[in-house]
Parts: sequence; C-alpha cells; structure tokens
Amino acid sequence: MNKKPSPQGANTRLVHAARQTRGMAKDLVNPPVERASTILFDRAEDLYARNPEQRHYGRFGTATHCALGDAITELEGAAGTILAPSGLAACTLALSAVSKPGGHMLITDSVYGPTRNFCDNILTKRGLKIEYFNPRAGADLQSQVRDNTCAIFLESPGSLTLEINDLPAIATLAQARGIPTLIDNTWGAGWFLKPLALGIDYSIQAATKYHTGHSDVLMGAVASRTEDGAALMHNYAYLNGNTVSPDDAYLVLRGMRTMGVRMTHQQQSALKIAQWLSTRDEVMRVLHPALPEHPDHDLWTRDFTGSSGLFSLILNPVSPEKVHDFVNALSLFGIGFSWGGFESLVIHCDPQIKRTAGSWNATGPLIRFSIGLEDADDLIADIENSLRVLS
Repeated sequence: MNKKPSPQGANTRLVHAARQTRGMAKDLVNPPVERASTILFDRAEDLYARNPEQRHYGRFGTATHCALGDAITELEGAAGTILAPSGLAACTLALSAVSKPGGHMLITDSVYGPTRNFCDNILTKRGLKIEYFNPRAGADLQSQVRDNTCAIFLESPGSLTLEINDLPAIATLAQARGIPTLIDNTWGAGWFLKPLALGIDYSIQAATKYHTGHSDVLMGAVASRTEDGAALMHNYAYLNGNTVSPDDAYLVLRGMRTMGVRMTHQQQSALKIAQWLSTRDEVMRVLHPALPEHPDHDLWTRDFTGSSGLFSLILNPVSPEKVHDFVNALSLFGIGFSWGGFESLVIHCDPQIKRTAGSWNATGPLIRFSIGLEDADDLIADIENSLRVLS
C-alpha cells in the first residue's frame, strides 16, 4: 500500500527523502557513490541465502541506487520504484512487464515517439495488438477495451501537443476490468501530478529531465502503486539484467533536492511567456494546459497542482524555410531534444508528429519550448526578436 502522506511540506520531504536509506553512512548529507560488481560474503552458506538485508551482486544495486529509488518512491507516493538507464528504457521495461502473449494494448495517440516506435516495431513482433486512442477519450475509451486488453498506456500531457488524459475516468474503467494502467509522467515529474493517487498503477519518469535538472545524465524510473506491482517490475528488471550506474544515480538524487524550486521557477516563467505569446499575431494557438483557453484546462486544474516549463505553440501557416529561420534566429534557446534542464530549448515538432487515431490536424507548424532558469523577460525579448523573421 502507499505510504500515508507526510504532514511536512513537499520541498521539506524532497530535501530529506532517503537520507537514512539502509546501508548509508548516517553522518553524510549526500549518500556516497558505491561502485561494486562483486560483493563478498563472510560464509559459504550465505551465498545463496538471499537475505533481503544482504546485498549479493552489484547488478542489484548499492546504497546509492536504493537512496534514489527511495526518494522517487517518496515523491510519487509509491509502494516501490525501479531504476532504468533512460526514460525510454523505463517505458519499454514497464510495457514489457505487463504484456501478455496475444494481448491487446491501448496507447494514447500523443505518446512519446520512441515509445510508439517500440510498440509498433517490437511489441507487435511479440504478437501483441497495438491500438492507439484519442488522448481526450476519457471514459469513452471503454468502447475500445477488449477481453484481451492487457494494458492502457497514457501520457498526460502529451510531450508535443499537450493533451491531458482523464486519468480518474480511465483508471476507474481499467480497474473494473483488471487492466494495468501506465503513464509517462515526465511533464508533471511526480511533483505537479500524482497519478498513483488517482488510481493509475505505474508512473514512469524520464528522470533525465526535471529530476536531474542539468542535462548531463540519462535515467528512467518506474514507480508502482501497489506492492504486487512493485514486485512485478522488480522481478522483470532483474530477469532482464536491467542496471544503472551508481554515479548516475548519485547525480539524479542530487538534482532532485532542488527539483521543487527549479520547477516552480520554470512554471512561472513558462506561463508568463505562454501568456505573452498568446497575444502575438504570428501565433495561431498556444498549447499550455494552465491557460484557460486550453481545451483540457478543467482537467488540468482538477488533477495537477502546477505546470512545468514545457509547452508548445502553433504558428500561423508559413513555409518550412520560415520556420527554420525563426528557430535559428533565437539566441538564448538551444536547438536540441530533451527538456527539463536549466537551459531553455526549442524544436520544430512537425517532422516527428505521428497520429493514427485522428487526434491532430493543425494547419500551422508546431514549435515546442522548454523554459529553463533564465529570466523570463530575456527569453521574451529573444522570441520577440526572432518572430520578426516571420513578417
């Protein structure tokens, strides 16, 4: 079962989470980096005893790994967490763990592109039927559920087009049929969204992004709502030889200590910039769920406690060359994939958008911004200057 909520504030809990993890030195503010492949035993009869208090091989983690897992478990309100070498690895591991031969999976049409590629190119070869659904289906998703549906995979909001899934409605229909639900929760980061508390079974993170915060580590995590779910993920990770570097685990945990204050700043800056962009003639529509005009604003208000630094906009129709000119004219925004770091980023999204459930039909080019820790007014001035190339 999930831990009872602590009466302490969220930032306090984040700072103090996993400071007393089993095996850690108690006089250090940060856990030491424990690197180990071989772990020695005092007696031959202990080698196969599998005492849960005795670590027996480096692939199963050290105190460094346990501390990060415990911190994410605390953040998500989970029964347990496993780590993966990237956000995509966390998604694919979790989907594989709940898959069944001949099963049917429902996947939100706004899912992260590499996760879609895994479903289309790997899971289908394992005999699974993959069906995509409109991200705004909500309770209507019931009509697509089959007797052999073995998982429903969500992403709220979608990391390009920012649709919000109706998590409680989908969790309710899934629980009634015994279907596991999984969500890519990277945008909310377990900070602004607690999907496990809404009935979702597995919350998946690309800890590469807001958890780490410095664009220098790849890491993923799967937090489970129940003890049985946590055991399933742990065993699947074990059987697949899943492991992560203790050095990376240390850096992600260090980044998590400031995640709350970073995300608060990025939220404020992103919302200010999004509100300003919504007044610009060059912009057809801003896709930010915290804006009242967003079609899923009411769902966002109900389920989220805030918004992250990632949002998109649709420009009025212009040529691809003009889109490139606009992006290239930005001086404070790096051009690159990923998001959630201290630096602001921008990408032109159209080349990677794929929809098969008819959920996207914009007529203008889609631009995505990840707002970092720069001053919002400086970023606005940079965008304003760049918009001139569209005139």
